[in-house]
Amino acid sequence: MPKPFLTYTQQIDKLRNEKNLIIDDENSAIDTLHQIGYFKLIGGYKHLFKNKTTGKYKDNTHFEDIVALYTFDEALRELNLKYILKAEQHLKSLISYHFCDRFGESQTAYLTQTNYEYTTNRNKQDINKLVKLLGDKYVNNKTDYLYIEHTKTKHGNLPLWVLINALTFGNISKMYSLFTQSLRISISKNYACLNEKQLGQITTVLTKFRNACAHGERLFTYKTSDSIPDLPIHKKLGIAKKVYNIFMEKMTCFQL
Repeated sequence: MPKPFLTYTQQIDKLRNEKNLIIDDENSAIDTLHQIGYFKLIGGYKHLFKNKTTGKYKDNTHFEDIVALYTFDEALRELNLKYILKAEQHLKSLISYHFCDRFGESQTAYLTQTNYEYTTNRNKQDINKLVKLLGDKYVNNKTDYLYIEHTKTKHGNLPLWVLINALTFGNISKMYSLFTQSLRISISKNYACLNEKQLGQITTVLTKFRNACAHGERLFTYKTSDSIPDLPIHKKLGIAKKVYNIFMEKMTCFQL
């Protein structure tokens, strides 16, 4: 049966009377539910406080305990996002520099399929989609980015070093993966502890964590099926190898 809609007062009654949650300040709790939402707060952060046998909260669990865990995770997202954005901007700078150094500043360069690893059928499909996205969304149609429209109007050309700033981390991660191996190597050499394959793996993982942070997903238990390879930095920092999905491992090389 679908769960029924509950008013804020009914939500409080359910938590207190059905779920054994201690609510010391009802007005404050209602205000918190109003700001965050029942599903986001309770549905997302109740699990550490629940008795798996009874389905109720453990004895002496307070509403504020759940709020404290939510607040911790919120701060964790903000901290991680701060450094992911730095890693994202660094990679954008490297991609635009090395691509333009090799193929020039014309917008036709990144719209030419053969400037990518246009070899396998799967790659061809992905490259065609990428080129179509860049052409349709940014080059051939008006955008909301003033700097893009100014550049197109004044120069009649949108070089990658301008366009790159409007692309998402997912866009640049995909673009990097579709570059020729020699171009990926040129970019990866800027990271002392990574080769071109490892950089691609880490970028894929960072993209997912970036989206989790930006979209307010629960981060402290977030996992992805993608993994990073064992790296020399693991030994240097005393981090166990073959331990994946731990966010700070994935950020280490970008911060060195």
